[in-house]
Amino acid sequence: MTLKSNFAFSLFLLPILFFAAAEGTRAETVTFKAADGLSVTANLEKASSATAIVLFHQAGSSRGEYATIAPRLNNLGYTTLAVDQRSGGTFAGVVNETAKAAAKAGKPDDYADARPDMEAAISYARALPGIKRVVIWGSSYSAALVLLIAGEKSVKVDGALSFSPGEYLRGTSVRGAAAAIAVPTFLSSARSETAQWQPFLKAIPKTANAVGFVPEGAGVHGSSALIAGRSPNAAEYWAAVEPFLKAYF
Repeated sequence: MTLKSNFAFSLFLLPILFFAAAEGTRAETVTFKAADGLSVTANLEKASSATAIVLFHQAGSSRGEYATIAPRLNNLGYTTLAVDQRSGGTFAGVVNETAKAAAKAGKPDDYADARPDMEAAISYARALPGIKRVVIWGSSYSAALVLLIAGEKSVKVDGALSFSPGEYLRGTSVRGAAAAIAVPTFLSSARSETAQWQPFLKAIPKTANAVGFVPEGAGVHGSSALIAGRSPNAAEYWAAVEPFLKAYF
């Protein structure tokens, strides 16, 4: 199913809004261990519902990618866990602490190497008091890993959102994993990237309630599509994401 809407969003307040949200967050910084012992850093913000959304960033980025996205999800009632994966860098001045720890320990930091960090984050979220459902949200390379995790069921998830996924991972088939997804899944990207994920959407069984959103505007790569400071049509992405979340979680 493909959704379209005609929202647009002004850019002139963007830097102010982005950094005000980043400074105003009530997030708690937490750490937990990946399977190989690496310490993973994340920002946790608890909310009222029984659903936690675990947020994973794109290449060269950090948990700071979700400085404006997480508070909006919190206002919708969802607990959020914005994670630093070992394959990353800095976003909006927020340094990736997991990547720093991985470099210090001499651990590899290719895209696929971040999977243990992601799986540890999912397990951490699942163990939070009052949480009954865990939804995973990925951006660019982590969007591909989100689909792999959901399809291969290496750790239990209840839903997935994947922004700008592609066949970025050597030796794996995201399309193949998508064929085994059995949970509600949302896919989107910049308009120009639509062809990258359409095969994944087609592969997901209809019983999984998969949704593909193609924006009317140009959009941007990854989760930045939902950041007003980076995406001129962020509002139309939110107009698709929020009903999806409310319908299933």
